[in-house]
Amino acid sequence: MFEFKLPDIGEGMHEGDIQKWLVRVGDEVRADQPIVEVQTDKVTAELPSPVSGVISKILCQEGQTVTVGTTIVVIDEASEAEVSAAATTMVDKPQVGVTQTGDGESAQQPYTETVPTPASVGVPKTTRPAQRVIATPHVRSLARRMSIDIEQVTGTGRGGRVTESDLESFADKVQRQQSEQGALPERPVDSEEREEGLRAHMTVERGAREERIPLRGIRKQIAMHMVKSVSTIPHVTHVDEIEMDALHALRDRLKPHAEARNVKLTFLPFFIKALVIALKEFPMLNASLDDAHSEIIQKHYYHIGIATDTDNGLVVPVIKDADKKTMFQLACEVQTLAALAREGKLTLDQITGGTFTITNIGPIGGLYATPIINHPEAAILGLHKMEPRSVVRNGESVIRVMMNISLSFDHRLIDGATAVRFTNRMKGLLEDPDQLFLELT
Repeated sequence: MFEFKLPDIGEGMHEGDIQKWLVRVGDEVRADQPIVEVQTDKVTAELPSPVSGVISKILCQEGQTVTVGTTIVVIDEASEAEVSAAATTMVDKPQVGVTQTGDGESAQQPYTETVPTPASVGVPKTTRPAQRVIATPHVRSLARRMSIDIEQVTGTGRGGRVTESDLESFADKVQRQQSEQGALPERPVDSEEREEGLRAHMTVERGAREERIPLRGIRKQIAMHMVKSVSTIPHVTHVDEIEMDALHALRDRLKPHAEARNVKLTFLPFFIKALVIALKEFPMLNASLDDAHSEIIQKHYYHIGIATDTDNGLVVPVIKDADKKTMFQLACEVQTLAALAREGKLTLDQITGGTFTITNIGPIGGLYATPIINHPEAAILGLHKMEPRSVVRNGESVIRVMMNISLSFDHRLIDGATAVRFTNRMKGLLEDPDQLFLELT
C-alpha cells in the first residue's frame, strides 16, 4: 500500500489545488503515468504515479486545496507484470468509480463506460475502459478547440500519451471518412458538457440574477498572491511620461533587420535594455527583503518578468540574465515566452526567479495605473498607451508621441527620491535611445 503525498513541485510551494483526476478508483497505473493535474501559484502540472499498481483510494476532490505532504491518493503496489496482465483484461471487466453517499463518504460503484461514435464516421460503437487517455492539459484544450473527443484518439507518445500529432492524424482520418460518406458527424457530448448545459438551462428557467463561481485554480492563486503582496509591502507609485518619438524612429529603422531574422521587434526590448541599465545604477530596485531574517537581498543578476495576459489569468514568464542579451535576442525571447504563456506550455523554470517585473498595459489602453508588486520583488514598472499629445518644447506647443509609465515600489527598501531618480534615468535613456547601444552590447 503506497500513500502518494502532494510533493513540493515549485520553489517553496506550500499548497496546490486539485484540478482534475486522470484516474479513478480501480484503475491500474504504471510508474510515471500521470494521475492528477495540480494547480500551484506558478503552473498547472501533471503529477505521475511513483509506483505501479491499482488506485485504491482517492482522498481529495477536484477543486480542493491541499497542503504539501498531504496524502492525496493510495495505490496498491503491483509489479509491472501484474499491471500488464491486468490491463489486458480491463476491456471485459467492469471498472470501479467513486460516488458520493449521503453522509459524504466515498463509495465504490461498478460501472462500464460506453463511448458513442457518430455513425457517419464509419466507426462502430465500442465499449471502452473507463481509464482516461493520457494527455497534457494543453493537448486536452486543443482537442476541445478542434471538436475532437480525445477519449477516441490513440496515443503514440510515451506510455500511450496523446500528442498534438495524434490529434491532427485523427482529424485527417475523420475528414477523409466524411468526404467518402458525404456526411458531417455531430461532435460527441461528454457527461461534463451535458451537466454544464443542464445547470445553465436550470439557471435560465429559474430566472436567477446571480451566479456563484468557485474561486479556484490560477485565479485563486493570483488572488492569494496579490493579497500577500499588498498586505506585506507598503506600496508607493510614481508616475511620469516619456517622449517616444526618437524611440519610435529607431525601432522603425531596426524593424527591417529584425524581420530579416524572423524577429518581431516591439518596444518592450528597448524598455528591458533601459531597465537593466537603470537597475545596475540603482541596485535597491533589484533587491528583495527577507522578513524572516531581517536582511536585504541584493541581486547581481537581472531576471526580468513580463506580465502576460492569458485566457487562464495573468502569468509572468521570466527572461533570465537579460543584461547579457542583445536587442534581437530579447525580442525573440519576449515573443517565444508570450506564445508559450498563452498556450499554457511554460515550464516552472520559465516563470520563477524573477528580480523585477514589467507589466505592459499599453496595447489594451488606459492613461496610467498603480500596478501591484510581484512579491517578493521590490518594484514593478507599468507601461501605458502611446498617443500623440500637445506638449511644450522651447516655449512652443508641439505634438509628440507620449507614454505614461508607473513605478510601484516597496517603500521599506526604496525612498521616493531614489524612485524618481531611477525613473528619470530610464526616461533619459528612452528619449535618447542611442545610449542603449553605448551602455550595453
